[in-house]
Amino acid sequence: MEDRRIRKVVVLGGGTAGWMAASYLGKALGPAVTITVLEAPAIPKIGVGEATVPNLHKTFFDFLGIAEEEWMRECNASFKMGIKFTNWRTPGRGEATARPYGDSVDHYYHLFGLLPNHENQPLSHYWTHKKLSGQTDEPFDYACYREPPIMDQKLSPRFMDGTKWTNYAWHFDANLVADFLRRFATTKQGAVHVEDKMTEAVIDQRGHVSALKTENGRTIEGDLFIDCSGFRGLLINQAMKEPFLDMSDHLLNDSAVATQIPHDDEAEGVEPYTGSIAMSSGWAWKIPMLGRFGTGYVFSSRFQSRDEATLEFCNMWGVDPETQPLNQIKFRVGRNRRAWVKNVVSIGLASCFLEPLESTGIYFVYAALYQLAKHFPDKNFDSILQERFNAEIETMFDDSRDFVQGHFSFAPRNDTAFWQACKELKLADDFQEKVRMYKAGLAVNMPITDESTYYANFDAEFRNFWNNSNYYCIFAGLDYLPDHALPSLAARPEVLDSAEVVFAEIKRKQKELMASLPSTYDYLKQLHGK
Repeated sequence: MEDRRIRKVVVLGGGTAGWMAASYLGKALGPAVTITVLEAPAIPKIGVGEATVPNLHKTFFDFLGIAEEEWMRECNASFKMGIKFTNWRTPGRGEATARPYGDSVDHYYHLFGLLPNHENQPLSHYWTHKKLSGQTDEPFDYACYREPPIMDQKLSPRFMDGTKWTNYAWHFDANLVADFLRRFATTKQGAVHVEDKMTEAVIDQRGHVSALKTENGRTIEGDLFIDCSGFRGLLINQAMKEPFLDMSDHLLNDSAVATQIPHDDEAEGVEPYTGSIAMSSGWAWKIPMLGRFGTGYVFSSRFQSRDEATLEFCNMWGVDPETQPLNQIKFRVGRNRRAWVKNVVSIGLASCFLEPLESTGIYFVYAALYQLAKHFPDKNFDSILQERFNAEIETMFDDSRDFVQGHFSFAPRNDTAFWQACKELKLADDFQEKVRMYKAGLAVNMPITDESTYYANFDAEFRNFWNNSNYYCIFAGLDYLPDHALPSLAARPEVLDSAEVVFAEIKRKQKELMASLPSTYDYLKQLHGK
């Protein structure tokens, strides 16, 4: 019988996506498969920071057998317990003033901690009953989670002995991550690294890519090609002619200006969360790491010119746009119609892009790699494997797009043409159904209530990534509330009364943690040996 196994995988493009692909597939496929990474000579970039979601370590680094402390030290990584949204409800001091960040009272958190459960119902339902009946004015995040006061004080998600008390994600320098994974893939997994520029994709009689030709005269043959060439989509869009589905009817932002700014950690502390600051025509991120923070303004070119956005952004941080190193970025919003076509699989920016409001960029990479390993083909390229992979990627992206759109569509802020236009955006049918469920007091998707469940089944999480607690954090944070509490709770007043014990325990735990946790700065100093 003819051996139809895939023997040669070629990754086009390095960077974070390319080296994540090489590392993950190297582990998933084993030494019988040769992985070659064709990477054009690097163009120096400003490391503006990357934010992630909580399952990164378990589903990627842990899969590779790399300890959290090891990769954190290599990548100047810090902690992220959630996202702080500032000035999304009202115009605040978040634009055109010097260093306003943190001064505004208009803020709410999207938290990564686990939402408590009471009598088989998430605590969010009990908070809704209290809020709508006038029994509380306390915001959802501070009432239902332990984390907000700890985050306000910039305390750590770990005790000094390393004990973890809550769920968290990470901030890191993406350039350092790419370098770390390149060393890992080449020295420990035998990946082949070719520094050269692709000039041509050779197409065979089936319409498959058979080889890549390079500027320096190389011909790199392969059975399966992973396109990590970024927005250009050199293989998936150009060679395979697969159309990119523009989704600017759902999200208006298409540009960004970014930089990094030095920070006095000892004097000001290190925030254990990503900042998202609403601006006149979009929002700005803040990603704290030791000694500096990465920041960028994501905006819509329909409502603000690049020069106007740059000035607003630089004024906010009190830096001079004439001397500050800046990255100017133009991006496409949407996804390929199919992420996998013939023997080409697109990963990362070559596959899809969603503005980084909920830090989905890295997640999209390793979630797609997980699905590729699960649906890995032989040389027959059975169409059902491609169809199921493409369906998973489509659902992942579209659900994330809808969740991000909800931040803009339901934000009360309407002081500029941009924020007014956000209220006119089209809502996908599935998303409208989720909004109807939320407004009726139902759970959009059931929350995960313990960490073992959170990590037990990545397939289940993949399909339920934006669960009920995510929607509650955002919608309640934006003052967009259900029309009524869950009707079944009204029939059980004793359950409503007993829920008060849970709320009281959260307050008790907040005080205990505030008194015993180290600062994020102190923990990171110890971790990084600073």
